[in-house]
Amino acid sequence: MKTRVAMLFGGKSVEHEVSVISGIQAVMNMDTDKYEVIPVYMTKRNEMYIGEEIGKIESYKNIDELLKKSQRVIMTNEDGRVFLTPFPVKLFGGKKPVEIDVAFPVVHGTNVEDGAFQGYLKTMGIPFVGCDVTASAIGMDKYIMKAVLKECDVPVLDAQLYTLSDYAQIETLLDKVEKGLGYPVIVKPVNLGSSVGISVAKNRVELTHSVDDAFKYATKVLVEHAITNLREINCSVLGDENDAIASECEEPLHTKDILSYEDKYVSNAKGSGSKGMASVSRKIPAELSPEKREEVRELAVRSFKALGCNGVSRIDFMIDEDNGKLYFNEINTIPGSLAFYLWDPVGVPYKELLDRMIQLSLKRARTEERLTFT
Repeated sequence: MKTRVAMLFGGKSVEHEVSVISGIQAVMNMDTDKYEVIPVYMTKRNEMYIGEEIGKIESYKNIDELLKKSQRVIMTNEDGRVFLTPFPVKLFGGKKPVEIDVAFPVVHGTNVEDGAFQGYLKTMGIPFVGCDVTASAIGMDKYIMKAVLKECDVPVLDAQLYTLSDYAQIETLLDKVEKGLGYPVIVKPVNLGSSVGISVAKNRVELTHSVDDAFKYATKVLVEHAITNLREINCSVLGDENDAIASECEEPLHTKDILSYEDKYVSNAKGSGSKGMASVSRKIPAELSPEKREEVRELAVRSFKALGCNGVSRIDFMIDEDNGKLYFNEINTIPGSLAFYLWDPVGVPYKELLDRMIQLSLKRARTEERLTFT
């Protein structure tokens, strides 16, 4: 009997559209001999829909029409079995609930990748793929993540954290940045991915603009020194906190000081269909010495375990070309396109990658079943 997997994508996030691309990519690459896949689209209000058109990327050109053709559902737990139940419930003539065995969230950004959605799935009692609540939350909060990794001797850049109360006194904020970090600096919303709201500032005018922009997307903003002679290297990790392996390394290519949202999702998709992170210009494998490649891969696995991750994550590193030092930059606990393009080169095709992720979720569920909660 096939394992029934609910592949969930979309959600209330500025990375909603990216998630749709990643989710449908995953649906199209699942092992259908082993799994029965149910695509589940979550609207920007986190309403869930299933239906024949939900797994087709062309349907998302007109979402209003898509939803009219689809069935809204909610998750319900009955005697330990989890269902996608049609909503609102009809007493007569309604569609039957669909039982699911595993939830596979392919979601990006706040409200869905930051532990909130994982907490919902855990409360519903359904095994789910990827990081648990704690690892998801830490992985999304760049400041807390730095603090945890520092304790584990993972090299990270020092940073300053600012809140809305600091923003209300922006001149003081700017003074602190200039005194404590100097220029150039990089400004980031503390809990977003996909390069949303991230920019480099080289003077006070640019810093003011960067801070204004970042606070559009988050209530806390991180400022850290920007490496002038920067080289970015990414590596993916597959496994759990006990056993994990690293993928091939990549060097993303970009048009500005940092890899932008447009670099990631827009520029290379024009005229060729939306391919998500798989369309980014990059060098795979990255041109690294064997020693530096292994340093990146080893640090990726160590960081993944330190944060308690599960499934597949992509870790972005920075190399200061002036001194050769390697720094952890950030982790994507549910990376765009699930970083499948980094696993093909080391002999793990996308179908197998998805299978391993599901098996890791079932392994975690079996382990948790043996724990005592009463």
